[in-house]
Amino acid sequence: MNVLVIAPHPDDEVLGCGGTIYRLAQEGNNVALCIVTKPYPPDWSEAYIQKKHIEIEQSNKKLGISRMIPLGFPTVKLDTVPQKDLNDALSEIIRDVRPDLVFIPHNGDLNKDHRIVHEAALVATRPLSSPVKKILSYETLSETEWGRTLARFLPGVYFDITDYREMKLDAMKLFETELRLPPHPRSAELIAALATKRGSEIGVKYAEAFMLVREII
Repeated sequence: MNVLVIAPHPDDEVLGCGGTIYRLAQEGNNVALCIVTKPYPPDWSEAYIQKKHIEIEQSNKKLGISRMIPLGFPTVKLDTVPQKDLNDALSEIIRDVRPDLVFIPHNGDLNKDHRIVHEAALVATRPLSSPVKKILSYETLSETEWGRTLARFLPGVYFDITDYREMKLDAMKLFETELRLPPHPRSAELIAALATKRGSEIGVKYAEAFMLVREII
């Protein structure tokens, strides 16, 4: 199976579905990652940008991601990019990767980049023009729970990551530029706690939760 994970920013894929990515890769699936945006000077230093590149490479290797596709749009400025440009870029990736399963950010996340990417992904995966059979939206700590007045995250699909949670945490710890200390939601402790909570919802030790956007059977 071909799998595509679309992440607005580096580390969103780990927060949202890092355990699931590793599980799918271990099960022999081809997992590609599209990172939509990148940091840029002068808002970010060259040292930060170089460190981010290294973190991405290390995390991808840790999770078994077979291919990374950077789009290079400006971080936190997607609302300045013509929507058609983003739609076209993601549509080209869908044609290239030909994924059966696509993971996208939740449409109610606080960060506007996430909402814009969600919408563009729906355009790119329209059923008459793409091979995609299933689309799942993931939750991103520090974005999904803080944007709940926009659209609540109501999961109905779960991946058991009991055997894979530690790899998710290890991958997130590689993102030193993003990891925070508790009580920040993007801390190792809170990431682990969410996996425990989602696991309790389905009777397993650890899980990741998703909303079903579309499935063609």
